[in-house]
Parts: sequence; C-alpha cells; structure tokens
Amino acid sequence: MLLNEKYEAVIGLEVHAQLATDSKLFCGDSTAFGAAPNTHISPITMGHPGTLPMANKKAVEYAIRMGLACNCEIEKDNYFARKNYFYPDLPKGYQVSQHTTPICKAGYVTIKTAAGERNVQLNRIHMEEDAGKSIHDLDKDFTCIDLNRAGTPLVEIVTEPDIFSADEAWQYVTEVRRLVRWIGICDGNMEEGSLRCDANISIRLKGEKKLGTRVEVKNLNSIRNVKKAIEFEIDRMIQLVEDGGKVQQQTRSFDASNDTTFAIRDKEEANDYRYFPDPDLAPLHVTDDFINKVRSALPSLPNELVKKYQSQFGLSAYDAAQLCDEKETALYFEAVSKHTTQYKAAANWILGPVRQYINERGIDFTAFNLQPSILAELIQLVESGKVNFSVASSKILPVIITENQSPLTVAESMNLLQVSDTNELEAWIN
Repeated sequence: MLLNEKYEAVIGLEVHAQLATDSKLFCGDSTAFGAAPNTHISPITMGHPGTLPMANKKAVEYAIRMGLACNCEIEKDNYFARKNYFYPDLPKGYQVSQHTTPICKAGYVTIKTAAGERNVQLNRIHMEEDAGKSIHDLDKDFTCIDLNRAGTPLVEIVTEPDIFSADEAWQYVTEVRRLVRWIGICDGNMEEGSLRCDANISIRLKGEKKLGTRVEVKNLNSIRNVKKAIEFEIDRMIQLVEDGGKVQQQTRSFDASNDTTFAIRDKEEANDYRYFPDPDLAPLHVTDDFINKVRSALPSLPNELVKKYQSQFGLSAYDAAQLCDEKETALYFEAVSKHTTQYKAAANWILGPVRQYINERGIDFTAFNLQPSILAELIQLVESGKVNFSVASSKILPVIITENQSPLTVAESMNLLQVSDTNELEAWIN
C-alpha cells in the first residue's frame, strides 16, 4: 500500500444486518432465504394502495439487543420515515427507514489492533426495510425483479469516521459479524446477503483535521472484500493526489475478480431524500421495562467471557479468545468446566481434537453430541496418567463421541490403560 508517513486514511462503515425474524418488518410475509422468486410477497410487500403496515415487535427487540451489545443509548420515542428515493425493486417507490430518531444512538464496538484494544465509535443503529433484488443476467433483454427480500427487516450500524486502516476495518466487520451471531439477531452470512457493508473512504495529510473528499464503495459482501476494496481505494486516491489530480465524490463498486473498484456514479452533493414521518405507521414508544427485559435476556458477550476465562480459569489470552470465537464453542467449554477443574486441559481438548473432529465432518458444536461430563471424564483419565493424550484423542475419543460410553470402560475394553505405579511394574519384572 502507498499509505505512508505523509497521508492518513479516514474510514466510516455502514453495516446492514438482516434481522433473523420469521416475518418481514411491516407484514407477515416469510423472510426465509432461497424460496422461488416472488413467492414471499403480499399486497403490503407489493405496496398496493389501501394496505396498512404494522411494525414487527421482534425486529424492534433485536435492534435494541444490538444497541445494548454496542453500548448505545436507546431512543424511547421512535417513528419510521419515508425515504423518497427510487428503488426499482421496492414497488412503493420509497423505503421505510428511521431518520430523526434512530433507535440506538452513539455507542462503540471494541476491536483488537496491533497497538492493543480500542473502541470504534458509532454514530447510530437504525431500523429499515430491505429492498428486493434486481437480476440482470437471466434475460438478455430484461431485468428480472425478485421481491422476496423486499421488506425484510434490517439494522444499519453506522460508525463515525473513526477507522484508519483497511486492517482496522477488517477487524471491525469481523467483530460486528461475531456480535450479531452471538446475540442471535442475524446469521451473518455475507454470501447470502444477510450482512453487507458500505465503506466511506477519504485521505488527508497527516496532522490535518479537516476530512478529505470521500468515496463510497457499496455492497461489499465479504470481509475480505471490505479489506481489499479499502486498500485499493486508499492507494488510488493517494496516487491521484500525488499526480496532481483531485478526488471526486463518487459511489463506486468492487470487482472481486481483480480486487479493484470502479465508478458507478458521481455525487456532486448529498441527496435530498425528503424524509417525512410515515403516516401509515404509528410512532413507537419503547418502555424502560421492555428495554430491561431485552437486557436481561442478553447472553454474556465474548469480550466479557475472554476476561472471565483469563481471570477465573487462568487461560492465556490466546486460548480465551479462541474459545470465544464462536458462541457454541464457548458454551461447550462452559459446560465442560462444570465437571472439571482442569481448565487448561479442557481448552486444549476443545480447541484441538474436538475442533478437528468437528471441522473434518463439516459440522458445528450444535451438532456435536458428546456429553460435556464424558469429555471431562476423558480429561481426568489423561491427567491421572491412566492413558496418554495421543491414545485418548486418536482411539478413545472417536468411540465415546459415537457411543457416549464411559472413557474408562472404553479404555479397559480396548486394553489401553497404562500403568505408572513403580511397585506394580517391579512385581511384573520379578
């Protein structure tokens, strides 16, 4: 990259997360992925005159859940606004979003950088409906429209211009993806479009306070693409300025085939979306009681568990972070730790042989049937010296996974117990 002592990048990210509700934001149409085109629609999704939308309570709950996980202030008085902007795949001709009253304000997401942990400041998290999908490669003469996705509830998580490298952006999106999956509001599947990212990128001379002209790269659908697009844009803008050119305010797209971006349209000034409160949707008042219920239902968050595993269980920062990479792994470790005090050994087993078994079969911990108490028994068998780790992991573990038998019984039946008692060995020798 050309970024050096002369310039610094300033980046703001907008992450759109599809909420994992069963129905859409303003009607009962299914949000299930992969159905035949235009089968999850109704007069409300189609924007027919005279229809009356109603807000999805579960979507509101999920938005608050994300706000609490990101340390936001929750806005109690909410309303939805019409964003007047032509979407070819939203039949109403406008998008319903939140403008004046985002449901979550400020807050932060903690990321790990080479210099240590730091908080990326958020501007807002707001609710809005997703658009449908325009498909350009099925018919040579026409664009095909699939409205199944139209009206699916989203939260848009908007940072301040508080990210300063492609690596930090990569860390941020990785952490947001882990958070939405951890608290159960989104599956985080970027390939299916459940999580998408727009990046606003600018450069300025180091020490300069004023932000440079920004470029927006739209619809980045993988964490790798977020990093690659930002790296390319930073290099492109620096080269442009160094050659005497001027950065234009543009909307660009990313070409994953060659890791470059290309202009879609120029933006001379901000769009006037002419927001106004949607007259068909009643304002929402969120009570303290509702917020507290959402808060009490939140699981322990990954950063909290990392600190707990280090302080209470004596694990290294690396082991603790690995266990908290996915919620199911952490839950399994918690369950095993109730049956043993050999916490380091338990971490080694889960991150080693158990994870290897799971990865080789393409499953996850939700489909892993070995009872935590039985794994704890196997750990104790090794720690007591009755079998060695290699034998236990290669020969005993596969049997107890499929049969949920006692590890000691399996070891005895397979004649795998080893003797370390000196007196017994001497008796055998004599």
